Amino acid sequence: MWRHKLFLNIIYLFIILQCVNTAEDHPAWNWTCEDGKCSKTKYDPQGSEPALSLEACKLFCNEYGLLWPRPTGNTDLGRFLSKININNIEIQIEKRGRSDDLMNAAGKRFKQLVNKAVPKGVTPKTTGKSVYVYLVNKNPDVTDFSLDFDESYALRVSPESNERINATIFGNTFFGIRHGMETLSQLIVFDDIRNHLLMARDVTIDDKPVYPYRGILLDTARNYYSVESIKATIEAMATVKLNTFHWHITDSQSFPMVSSRRPELTKYGAYSPSKVYSAAALREVVRFGRERGVRVLPEFDAPAHVGEGWQDSGLTVCFKAEPWASYCVEPPCGQLNPTKEELYNYLEDIYRDMAEVFETDLFHMGGDEVSERCWNSSQQIQDFMLENRWGLDRASYLKLWNYFQTKAQDRAYRAFGKRLPLILWTSTLTEFSHVENFLNKDDYIIQVWTTGVDPQIKGLLEKGYRLIMSNYDALYFDCGYGAWVGSGNNWCSPYIGWQKVYENSPMQMAQEYSNQVLGGEAALWSEQADSATLDARLWPRAAALAERLWAEPDTTWHHAEARMLHLRERLVRLGIQAESLEPEWCYQNEGYCYA
Repeated sequence: MWRHKLFLNIIYLFIILQCVNTAEDHPAWNWTCEDGKCSKTKYDPQGSEPALSLEACKLFCNEYGLLWPRPTGNTDLGRFLSKININNIEIQIEKRGRSDDLMNAAGKRFKQLVNKAVPKGVTPKTTGKSVYVYLVNKNPDVTDFSLDFDESYALRVSPESNERINATIFGNTFFGIRHGMETLSQLIVFDDIRNHLLMARDVTIDDKPVYPYRGILLDTARNYYSVESIKATIEAMATVKLNTFHWHITDSQSFPMVSSRRPELTKYGAYSPSKVYSAAALREVVRFGRERGVRVLPEFDAPAHVGEGWQDSGLTVCFKAEPWASYCVEPPCGQLNPTKEELYNYLEDIYRDMAEVFETDLFHMGGDEVSERCWNSSQQIQDFMLENRWGLDRASYLKLWNYFQTKAQDRAYRAFGKRLPLILWTSTLTEFSHVENFLNKDDYIIQVWTTGVDPQIKGLLEKGYRLIMSNYDALYFDCGYGAWVGSGNNWCSPYIGWQKVYENSPMQMAQEYSNQVLGGEAALWSEQADSATLDARLWPRAAALAERLWAEPDTTWHHAEARMLHLRERLVRLGIQAESLEPEWCYQNEGYCYA
């Protein structure tokens, strides 16, 4: 049935394009849709059918056309393409409220996306139909992120007259409306045969994500990233409907976040005075993200992964201890000293600095790779533990860690002025055999970084904990490069291709507990990456994650390959230096590049 409809689609495409084919602009090639693939053939100017450009063919040659991520509900892309006038696109907001500024920004961005559909250096013809986009936001006063916010939308496109096309986007919040505009922008393609923009004319799409948390982590402490490169990452995230930029902003190597309450941390912790993130820069990124439906989630990793900036505080132990491998997993070592009461004043000040700029509904407290050996190197900590009759074994150090986490949790609530959900990495503290002794499942979300077959996943789910999946065997994008300490390859090699990312299913990992999985996140740890390499490290692999988390498809990567190749081309057109996946020949000759 679908193939029959597809055949009709192409027939109607030819009919509507017939009137714009002229003798003097005969192309060399024509694309035709056969069995869900666009086939390249030499154009016959004596034939009765007009030439079809590659993108016009791809827009209708499979169930989801060029859309990424694929919609989860009813998807009908219609049977017609119409020429549109790039200078006659109007955005109209039907219901006003506190989200007006966000809606206006999203409308402006939509027009920019349409302009970027045109290749650089080309001026498209300005004939064609006008496009009116109506934005119907049911709850225009909703502007805040949450784990249960509504990102659904409905898109309807239809002709109003011979001169006009109407596109109406319905949503329950700004975030759904924004996603609808993203989808609409993907239904507009450039016809390089006729030098026109073309738009799908009769469209019905109902869509919403499967998982509420769909993220990318960027570590800006091992190496510094410019604000512009971070904004470019968020721009690409919006393109594929990812909604959380997890900012791992400090670590033992540097402290680039400017702290107004503890300025010495930045003064002594940043790589240089120019490699810092001021409060103004942070607010700029947060606003940029919100306009694109992307929350900016801060992480302050503790009690481990601290060092530079804390030198004169007297609040750390084993900082730059040697040999480093005896105290931590990578140089320089460093952990906070939980026995120092002044430490918790520092933490509250840092948390308050973050609360003032990030406006977040979640807070990541780190908790990664805490070393018992580091704490055990401090006589003061040993004395404290013995005074509390804890001993010096592993179970006792978990009590010390819990002592820290409980006090830090209280300071975080004070700083943010609410009991917001807290996130911790999987660790010895979160092992399912004892996690409930330390962390309340209603307070904490656990982010899994171990493998996708780790028994801890099922154990934590059985105890009712909510999870975010970042299993390193599929979602650590720093894997597969040369070692940066020693020789050989880095610890998590080999390189992870987009295919493995695409098939990394939270639902399969969680089975009957999948409703407790909030989503997933790709992580780029930056020992070997910075602004210069950022785009290619993330893209287009992160787009594979985006479709997995938005749609949780029941098909394999093979079914998505043609759309993925187009998505990569689209990202490049938008200014993202995404890594090439295959020769362009494969993009133009579907079905021939296979193993």
